[in-house]
Amino acid sequence: MIVGRFAPTPSGALHFGSLIAALGSFISAKSKGGKWLVRIEDIDKARTIKGADSEILRQLEACALFWDGEIVYQSRRIETYREAIASLGDLVYPCYCSRSDLEPFGGIHPQKCPAKNGEKSAALRLRVGDLPIGFNDKLCGYFEQNLRKEVGDFALFNALGEPTYHLAVTIDDQFSGVTQVVRGRDLLDSTPRQIYLQRLLNFRSIEYAHLPLALGADGQKLSKQNLAEPIDKSNAAQTLIKALNFLGYNPPRSLCEQTPIEIINWTLKEKS
Repeated sequence: MIVGRFAPTPSGALHFGSLIAALGSFISAKSKGGKWLVRIEDIDKARTIKGADSEILRQLEACALFWDGEIVYQSRRIETYREAIASLGDLVYPCYCSRSDLEPFGGIHPQKCPAKNGEKSAALRLRVGDLPIGFNDKLCGYFEQNLRKEVGDFALFNALGEPTYHLAVTIDDQFSGVTQVVRGRDLLDSTPRQIYLQRLLNFRSIEYAHLPLALGADGQKLSKQNLAEPIDKSNAAQTLIKALNFLGYNPPRSLCEQTPIEIINWTLKEKS
């Protein structure tokens, strides 16, 4: 069975760009009789806004994007991430490097830390090999990276003791039985790192599809940082029609007068 997921960060309400990712992943899974899960990625305490998770869930419901099973909160799974790191053994090492330490290397962490041990807490980094990691993206085609040359050793826990995005998302997708990930194209170059972790941890492989990004009038990606307007729950039907047009479904005019659940049902029927 196909299992898809949507994993927002609760740093604010959903905007049109995040709805594209939610809708795209929902259609891809549900149109094939699969499950669609929701995970709240709240491990970054500095970005997490109290109550944003509840608002995101209400917005999804207003758009008739109903999830299966319980909501997973990453903040409740810290020990699971620590256990995963322990299983990687000597591939993980403490690192005291700051961004300024890595500037002479183009921001890419070398095989040996340029910074010396200090009084501050250490991050935990993963050693990477000098081999290409590639995959066939369902929308973008073949994509490949040499992690050593293009990324460098990357952090699994930061100096604040928080698990990083790459570690948490890899562990949680495996934990939840996710088989496909549909998300924004800005995360395309993150995928080889996650595939590398999957292989080290003997996890199953996942199918990926990276959607085009919704841009604002200034040409920048719609994001919470750019103060993108949140989705209006009272106008969810029209927002869904706009999102479907963005995704290339070209819904008929007659659908514009329908409810969100009717719009979603039409879309799933068309896709299947």
